[in-house]
Amino acid sequence: MPADHATPSTGSSSGRVGLRVFVEPQQGATYADQLAVARAAEDLGYEAFFRSDHYLKMGGASGLPGPTDAWLTLAGLARETSNIRLGTLLTSVTFRHLGPLAISLAQVDQMSGGRLDVGLGAGWYADEHTAYGIPFPPLGERFDLLEDTLGALEQLWAAPEGETVTVRGRRVDLLDSPGLPKPLQTPPPVIVGGHGKRRTPALAARFADEFNVPFADVDTVAGQYRRVDEACAERGRPPGEIVRSAALVLCCGRDEAEIARRADAIGRDRGELRASGAAGTPSEVVDTIGRYAAVGASRIYLQVLDMSDLEHLELVASEVARQL
Repeated sequence: MPADHATPSTGSSSGRVGLRVFVEPQQGATYADQLAVARAAEDLGYEAFFRSDHYLKMGGASGLPGPTDAWLTLAGLARETSNIRLGTLLTSVTFRHLGPLAISLAQVDQMSGGRLDVGLGAGWYADEHTAYGIPFPPLGERFDLLEDTLGALEQLWAAPEGETVTVRGRRVDLLDSPGLPKPLQTPPPVIVGGHGKRRTPALAARFADEFNVPFADVDTVAGQYRRVDEACAERGRPPGEIVRSAALVLCCGRDEAEIARRADAIGRDRGELRASGAAGTPSEVVDTIGRYAAVGASRIYLQVLDMSDLEHLELVASEVARQL
């Protein structure tokens, strides 16, 4: 749904690369932890604060104190921050019925003064569904639901006030919906992402303002961007209308000791992080981001796994961002 406000981008490496902070609260974080990171990110000049939308810790222990709901969290942050953009990578369409989801999105956009980016996906983590009694249909049905959701949101947001919307989808039907409330943005930017080779690029070409590839090497990311280009060509849409982004695990330090300390804090190997993430000294991180920019990424989501380490954000803001 190309948004009126969306800035066309070819993803050229000659342009500025924006940095966004991305956290995983289901691994064990309170609302207060997230607020501290969001405020720090805002004060330090990052473009956005994003969080995952998950209900169960991945790997290891229980994830105390337990999960926080993504949209309750973003509603709170909308009132406790001023200018940083907010969003999810990615909200699974299995978690919430379409109508209530549309209401939540519009309300958070209003509460934030129009700072919401809407990231939607088909979902993948079966265990969180069974742990919390959420239906988890087969993959094809989940993609049908994602397509229905993206299409219905487009219609709900575009309908003038006073007119109703009826949607007949593969998995979702809406009958005479008032399409209210309306988001403040007309409409909010939509993010589609993932590694799927067929339906994911097709949905991005049809609906997305941004396409994100998470936690992949440069060649994989470039391949996904090419598939989006091809899908855009099939639809007759200029591929430059879609911002290209990537998500990378962050582990930056001034020297090897600091890098090792941060890698140990998140239970990861320095070599593995250097190979697959934004890791190493500030100069190494700049070089890594440059390689993604060279294949079209104009926006990088830095996954911050140790949310207590606000000095990590300060280091990247002062030593990495200024070089981009």
